[in-house]
Amino acid sequence: MAVRSKKVNDTVFYTFCYVILIIFAIVFLFPFIWMILSTFKTQSELMAFPPRFLPRSFSLANYKEIFDTVPFGKFYINSLIVTTCAVFLQLLTSSMAGFAFAKYDFRGKNGIFKTLVSAMMIPFPVTIIPLYIMVYSLGLVDTYAAMIVSGCVSIFGTFLMRQFIMGIPNDLLEAARIDGCGEWMIYTKIILPNIKPVLSALGIFGFMSSWNAFLWPLLVVNDNRHRTVQLGVQFFSQQYGDLVHLKITAAAMAVIPIVIIYLILQKQFIQGITMTGMKE
Repeated sequence: MAVRSKKVNDTVFYTFCYVILIIFAIVFLFPFIWMILSTFKTQSELMAFPPRFLPRSFSLANYKEIFDTVPFGKFYINSLIVTTCAVFLQLLTSSMAGFAFAKYDFRGKNGIFKTLVSAMMIPFPVTIIPLYIMVYSLGLVDTYAAMIVSGCVSIFGTFLMRQFIMGIPNDLLEAARIDGCGEWMIYTKIILPNIKPVLSALGIFGFMSSWNAFLWPLLVVNDNRHRTVQLGVQFFSQQYGDLVHLKITAAAMAVIPIVIIYLILQKQFIQGITMTGMKE
């Protein structure tokens, strides 16, 4: 009877937890679903009171008007180029630096690492002026490189990689060295395959940061050839007036790639965050 009573209590408890989680999920997803459905509404429908949850008729007119109004396709390509390059470089530099801090002993290692971690407390706007001066001095204004350079290195990524790589046994690396593996082969054949989960987690963080960047591209880009999606959304707030139906459609198009990336890598993302938190 006691075992049966315990099973009943467990069932009630888990049912209650699932109900609470479902309610929270609906609360958090509702604004996103409303935004997506609003992209199919006309300006008059969006401004109507009381508001309608579902559009009267599903139409792609808003999407067509966006591409006819501004070169949104070009903005998308620019964002993909900048984000892909920035994320690749961030993963490369963070994993290599994390490997060095986790598995090599050199003079001043702890001091350098503590200095880097303390630099995480410095907000990005404080570094904008010196960073812009450097980019301007190098003649990189109005180029892809100007937008990539600000996201190719991540102190948080280095910290995350170090914590994860510290959990890889040193005996595994020593065995590889005895077998004749060089340091580069150890990095590519042992370290990288074992840190795929945390690479996915950092990749999502880096993608979100680079894709959603607004202030820095606004400063270093002056023409449509290199504008990103976030700058494209701004067009419908200033240059073309208060076009609510186009603003919300452009915003939805800017968010969708992040959702897709997360859905593809969510398993690795959750695993990476969980396993990284277990490292000493």
